[in-house]
Amino acid sequence: MKHLPGADPELVLLGHRYEELERIPLSEMTREEINALVQELGFYRKAAPDDPVPPEYLRAPAKPAEGAPARPDL
Repeated sequence: MKHLPGADPELVLLGHRYEELERIPLSEMTREEINALVQELGFYRKAAPDDPVPPEYLRAPAKPAEGAPARPDL
């Protein structure tokens, strides 16, 4: 998360190589809608802040940029 004073809040989705994939405006959404959105996108929510993240979620939900070949080996 990066707070930018005066900027409208948005969720910026990045790929494995930190390329921007999508920007989703959040200013009109409630907390419940944002929580539902990140779950739909495949983000993992820990039960407690100190819980470890399962290995299958360490890079998830990163996905290749549109049109880029899928490279599970990277």
